[in-house]
Amino acid sequence: MSDKQCINIQGFLNGHPFSTFQWIIFALGFVIVLLDGFDTAAIGYIAPSLLKEWGISKPDLAPVLSAALFGLAAGALAAGPLADRFGRKRVLIASVGFFGIASLVSAYAASLDQLTLLRFATGLGLGAAMPNAITLMSEYCPDRRRAMLTNAMFCGFPLGAALGGFVAAWMIPLWGWRSVLILGGVLPIGLTVLLLFLLPESVRYLVSKGLSMDAVRAILSKISPTAQHATSFVMSEDVRHQVHETTPGKTRSGVSLVLSRGYIAGSLALWVAYFMGLVMFYALVNWMPVLLKDAGLDPKQATLVSALFPLGGIGAIVFGWLMDRFNGNRIISVGYLLSAVAIGCIGQAAGHLGLLMAVVFLAGVMVNTSQVSMPSLAAAFYPTRGRATGVAWMLGIGRFGGIAGSFLVAELTRRQLGFDQIFLLIAVPGLIAAVALLAKQFCHPERTMAAVPEEALGLGH
Repeated sequence: MSDKQCINIQGFLNGHPFSTFQWIIFALGFVIVLLDGFDTAAIGYIAPSLLKEWGISKPDLAPVLSAALFGLAAGALAAGPLADRFGRKRVLIASVGFFGIASLVSAYAASLDQLTLLRFATGLGLGAAMPNAITLMSEYCPDRRRAMLTNAMFCGFPLGAALGGFVAAWMIPLWGWRSVLILGGVLPIGLTVLLLFLLPESVRYLVSKGLSMDAVRAILSKISPTAQHATSFVMSEDVRHQVHETTPGKTRSGVSLVLSRGYIAGSLALWVAYFMGLVMFYALVNWMPVLLKDAGLDPKQATLVSALFPLGGIGAIVFGWLMDRFNGNRIISVGYLLSAVAIGCIGQAAGHLGLLMAVVFLAGVMVNTSQVSMPSLAAAFYPTRGRATGVAWMLGIGRFGGIAGSFLVAELTRRQLGFDQIFLLIAVPGLIAAVALLAKQFCHPERTMAAVPEEALGLGH
């Protein structure tokens, strides 16, 4: 067999320009994540209407507001192993269709208990969709652009969450709160039809399972016609980690790989970092308006200043560019360290509105950017046969950090800590996350792309 007849999958992706076919995969993934953000945030926008229509108190909303978070965690933990066994495409399409149907049915809930159960079901689909979209996208990216493209796709989540606010503000006065959930159901169901026809299976998954070579050849031919003459395919994983996978049909499950001796230290570090990042994120998102109001700002000022925090997610594209050129572990650990510093400064700036706005925005940039960059770091760390599980479990376990963040601030306020003390304590998880990623770098050294030999980036044999 001649060299030209055997194609190295990653070498092929590295050696050809990013094609229209790959941009379609990116666009589909971006829309999936955008709708994920829209449906995740929808309950917050309809909550005031629920209070009015059903005559309930604010504490009564706690179960329905948290139901989706528990569903997100459960969905992510279950979907990763399923995707590593049955394929990214099948699980992703099923997930999008499921959360679309659940959201649509939620619009017809007759009681708070029904809505809580349906929000949990919606969360299951949402939690399963996002990690598989990230995994599939990462497996079609060249090494030199993987982090930037994956991070850019993940930016769809905060954009979808913000878009939901504008849409809800327009729709609820006209058609009521149920219309928001109907829209959040119809759009994913429509997208499911497009995914059936346009979304490919991961070629890495097909090769790793020893499945149809004709399917691999047909998919790669959409990137470059040179793949039409290939008679066999091999794989080498991300060259930064010097992990190689050339034999199809690996029998080890995704779960056993993620928990194996060779990966467990890195897995724990990723879980700790993402968990701690969401502790900070949800502590600030859920409680900052209340804390700022208690510190002396009027309610309108507190709301406007707090709204600056979620705007920083777009910085993830810059981090992605840096991660593609330098050490990803160190880049994100610096982001978490700066997050901790900025959050600590919020507590010292309460009496100076201009300074307070600046540090809140800076904290938002660093926290959001660091969190959005984590899935691409995880996707680059795990090999194909465990990638979906690795990414999904990090996201799933991290969701419990979001729940913990809300309870953390509730406990701190119950203990009557001062404004500055509360923000200093919220900053501590950022330091823990930074240390976790430095520990990951120590246990699993990652080379920068500049240190990778050129022959490892070209067409493989």
